[in-house]
Amino acid sequence: MVRPCAIPRAEVGDVEDNQISREQYIQRVLNAYRQTPGTAGTIRHPDRLLAAQLQQRGVPLAAVENALVLAASRRLFRPAGSPPLGTIRSLAYFSAVIEEVLELRVSPDYFQHLRYKIQRFTQAR
Repeated sequence: MVRPCAIPRAEVGDVEDNQISREQYIQRVLNAYRQTPGTAGTIRHPDRLLAAQLQQRGVPLAAVENALVLAASRRLFRPAGSPPLGTIRSLAYFSAVIEEVLELRVSPDYFQHLRYKIQRFTQAR
């Protein structure tokens, strides 16, 4: 089932400034994951553990959310005729993309553009 891209944009500095609690961070990561197109939409214990590890490492919430958007866009915007991809059933699927986003030096506008493209794509289906 494909859901609209409802991954919200995190406020820059949320984690660094301790403006949100550990539980709020974990909940926001899990909510973003649950709403990402291509996922099963269910949360398992390992997903919660990974979200806690990301918070403990100080990974910005915006980086996690941007990684979900980047991975979802890569899966949605593939060449015509490509074989269908299976459903993502674990937040761990996004681990490498989270690390990639942490290293990227692109404008936040790029991720907003991807959110817009995903939203338009999922609404058209």
